[in-house]
Amino acid sequence: MTSSDPYRATWRLPEHEVLCLGPRRYAHALVIPVINEGGRIQRQLKEIMAANLPVDVVIADGGSTDGSVDPEFLAEVGVRCRLTKTGPGRLSAQLRMAYAWCLDEGYLGVVTMDGNGKDNVEAVSQFVARLEAGYGYVQGSRYQPGGVAENTPLDRTLGNRCVHAPILSLAAGRWFTDTTNGFRGYSRDYLADPRLAAFRDVFSNYELLFYLTVRAHRLGYRVCELPVRRSYPVGEATPTKIGGLSGKLALLSQTLGAAMGRYNPPRTQ
Repeated sequence: MTSSDPYRATWRLPEHEVLCLGPRRYAHALVIPVINEGGRIQRQLKEIMAANLPVDVVIADGGSTDGSVDPEFLAEVGVRCRLTKTGPGRLSAQLRMAYAWCLDEGYLGVVTMDGNGKDNVEAVSQFVARLEAGYGYVQGSRYQPGGVAENTPLDRTLGNRCVHAPILSLAAGRWFTDTTNGFRGYSRDYLADPRLAAFRDVFSNYELLFYLTVRAHRLGYRVCELPVRRSYPVGEATPTKIGGLSGKLALLSQTLGAAMGRYNPPRTQ
């Protein structure tokens, strides 16, 4: 994918700044979206460095002001690049920004995990292995055999297993068990597919996550789930950017929108 590619010219990305801290070393990238994650992201990045994972780490920053992703620290823990969104949008805008950069850099696939320390970083290597085996979309699941759900709030469990996963599974034509989980892997071919058209302004909040789940199998890509561990802290506030009833209703609306084809580009399969 190059700047001269006709489809690349149609991409719509939020305004952002790019700070490269090192050269490309691997064929796959690990994208971590963050905004003011404090010590959680710093501990996570230290764990990633210690695990010696086969990925280049890319931080997709939504505009942190807490100093947690300052360049000096990121360089110390081996992060390759920090992209800082300066334009509008939330998570989906951060992901569009980061995925486009990864494709432009020539990566063969992207693994994404949250930056709040809930995921087991050692599983990243397994995502890469599945992508190398030809899968277009790999969904992490705490509910698959071998997966672990630690201290998950009851409302999260019920919402995921009884509402979110069934809705998106029906729309995807393939059963998934943990569709709210942001620990995923995508192949280059899938993200760059013009029939997907992932780089549009319609993806601003959480829509892109749900849309990518629905479309992969429908477009003929191999998909699978991978058991992972997802741990919520004990005795602390739940790490989340989804707050209150209004936030949950907005999430439901975006879920239904993805399931009903609201975000599908015109004239696609």
